[in-house]
Amino acid sequence: MNKESQTYWNEYWGEQNKPTSVSTWKFGDTADRLAEQVVSGEKTATCSGHAFYELKNMPLPMINDYGVILNNEEQPVAIVKTVEVSLVPMNEVTEEFAIAEGDGTYEKWKDIHVNFFSSELQKYGLTFTEDMLLVCERFKLIDIKNRL
Repeated sequence: MNKESQTYWNEYWGEQNKPTSVSTWKFGDTADRLAEQVVSGEKTATCSGHAFYELKNMPLPMINDYGVILNNEEQPVAIVKTVEVSLVPMNEVTEEFAIAEGDGTYEKWKDIHVNFFSSELQKYGLTFTEDMLLVCERFKLIDIKNRL
């Protein structure tokens, strides 16, 4: 966690006991736009390829995990709490979930994610498939960082 994120996290909790499960992250290749959608309430879900967790030897997200959302400059924008995690093949993601990701329509969501996952998998010598397993998360907005 960078210094700005740690300061934001500490200031948010103050003297209260802080949850220990917190990470910082930004959304894909359009972090500013998607962080703003979290702040506006338009984006309440996200997904990532299960394969990337395995390739990077990272633990899967869990319910009640917290995240400090970052913008393109890796500055904190908001705090969210994970309220649901499920493993779903990409071709079984519902329209409702796709819309909760903030992409407008299922078709737009699918196009964006096929392109993104294809490009990212290629970096590891892997090929995208329609039934690629996704880690689908729903989150609740906890706090928005004040912008002065």
